[in-house]
Amino acid sequence: MSLRSRTVGAVLTLAVPFALAAVPADSAPVPEADPFVWTDLTPTYTATADYQYEPFAITDGYRRADTCDRTGRGGAGYHYVTSAGLGSLDPAEPAGLLYESDTDGSRALVGVEWIVPAGTGSTVPTLFGQTFQGPTTVPGVPGSVYTLRAWIWKDNPSGLFAPWNPTVKCP
Repeated sequence: MSLRSRTVGAVLTLAVPFALAAVPADSAPVPEADPFVWTDLTPTYTATADYQYEPFAITDGYRRADTCDRTGRGGAGYHYVTSAGLGSLDPAEPAGLLYESDTDGSRALVGVEWIVPAGTGSTVPTLFGQTFQGPTTVPGVPGSVYTLRAWIWKDNPSGLFAPWNPTVKCP
């Protein structure tokens, strides 16, 4: 065996596992967001900017969950939900905020979530050209719901509207 073929074999041996690890086997593809969706998300940024300081979310009526939501595909973090926003499809009124733990024990805002109750025979809602996930459950919300998450405060390599963010940490 020549030196060149051994080199190629070694490179392939190292490269293939990394290439396969980049695409989770059980993940469903999330449609790419329209590049102009960031303009549509401006009211969401404006409405949730103050909640980067977690106590403001509590003061404004968001109920804090003490369970960090995580699966093998990534995390959603801690859900903070306000009943006033349940069912809202207004970009400026997400029903949920998503937080992760910082190294100092505080919580950092990473995303937002629209939550719509899933009634019998209800149609799956859409927002920003995205179809909601579900029916599913959300900590602190009774019954089945449809959800749409937007990772506007922390980059998500799986996509802006992906249901799980592999970079979100749970303790």
